[in-house]
Amino acid sequence: MTNYPALITLVTYSAILVAIGFSFARRATSEDSFLVGERKLGPLIIGLAYAASSSSAWVLLGFSGFVYSVGLSALWMVPGILAGYAAVWLWAGRILQSESHKLGLVTFSDFLTIGCSPGASRLIRIVASLMIAFCFSYYVASQFQGAGKAFDDLFSTGMVAGVLLGATIILVYVLLGGFLAISVVDTLQGVLIGCVAIALPVLAFFEAGGFSGIGQILVTAPAPYSDTFGNRTGWIAGGFALGMTATGFGALGQPHLVTWIMAARDTRSRVVGAGVAIGWAAIVYGGMAVLGLCARALLDPQTAPESIFFLLTAELLPGMLSGIVAAAILSAIMSTVDSQLLVAGAAISHDMGIARKFRGQDILLTRLSILAVCAAAVIITLTLPSTIFERTLFAWTALGASFGPTLVARILRYRSSGAAILYSMLIGFSLSVAYEWIWPAGPGSVWARIVPWVGAFLPHYLSRVFKGKGTPL
Repeated sequence: MTNYPALITLVTYSAILVAIGFSFARRATSEDSFLVGERKLGPLIIGLAYAASSSSAWVLLGFSGFVYSVGLSALWMVPGILAGYAAVWLWAGRILQSESHKLGLVTFSDFLTIGCSPGASRLIRIVASLMIAFCFSYYVASQFQGAGKAFDDLFSTGMVAGVLLGATIILVYVLLGGFLAISVVDTLQGVLIGCVAIALPVLAFFEAGGFSGIGQILVTAPAPYSDTFGNRTGWIAGGFALGMTATGFGALGQPHLVTWIMAARDTRSRVVGAGVAIGWAAIVYGGMAVLGLCARALLDPQTAPESIFFLLTAELLPGMLSGIVAAAILSAIMSTVDSQLLVAGAAISHDMGIARKFRGQDILLTRLSILAVCAAAVIITLTLPSTIFERTLFAWTALGASFGPTLVARILRYRSSGAAILYSMLIGFSLSVAYEWIWPAGPGSVWARIVPWVGAFLPHYLSRVFKGKGTPL
């Protein structure tokens, strides 16, 4: 039976997204405006858009399901996420913003290659672009998977049709309006997710019996579920907590998130935007943690973890309202993909130098690159089975270890050679891939989160030792 409230909401929301794309299409006339919005965005937009771009399906479906299946030990990830936000905005953000404005930078690779020779810069950009395209194909696939699941649950479309429909809606407004359209859409998305992340957990909390109900859940659940370290002790427990917390610092290497800081209008916008983003993250991650715990009391223990959000929406809200909320959140999940596609397209067209070979066609080439990455993500979604949480965690970890250590080295005023930057990227990426496919260790592995970063930072340290202390940026 068709869920007409959900269908009407979805059609209306999607129409709004397309209209936003059309409204900004005439302003996306240069590479600078299409990729960073001419660096004129205020604090509310950059704060909410950053937060929404970093989460959505990952937190609404993935993190809530992770807490539901793992228990209290999953909460170690939250302080790391908040600390990672603060590190990007308040520590690294000062240099990122000032250099972006001073030198006219439009991508993260532009920043990473400051001071490198032309030959080294070109090689770094090519390697970085390939890494970004590869990781974002997995990142976007996790969002498409969430959209496909939701379409199927709401409208019985089947997974394939749901994924294709979600991809089509996203592509239309991204290809039309670029960064400015994405900024407005992601701001709306951030507000929507924030409201739902307050309302739904509150309803679930009272439905589950409040604090006493949650306490009963923890008493009756298996021992690892109610233990803050998952029944780990000693050094193993400490390593687990460190590994979970360290996940948040992957934010330092996420090209699609760094772009929001590069686009900030001024220092005040960046600092106030940091407060908006961190506050949003605290509300949303806290809300999804509560929702995950309450789901243990309200749903069958065998429920698929990444389905609990939509199941509780249907159970706790009146029929019409549940359809509206579910469809609106589905639209928000889809729109998270936008900034990732834009950055991946920019990496291929701008950073690999393709746009420079076809003067006047830079925006067209970026759009074609976006289309190629989107197609790759659809193929991964439909052919390589995985969970939303696992896909996102891999992409997040690999990008963080590939680019984060170089960002840290620049903020610490290391004047690393081009070779050091290239080796750092290759080591961080290779070790992340190895921990994903050769030595899989799970979300709480301290080695999978720390070793790639340590290995990737080593070339910067050696470059500094052999060349002497670097000069400030």
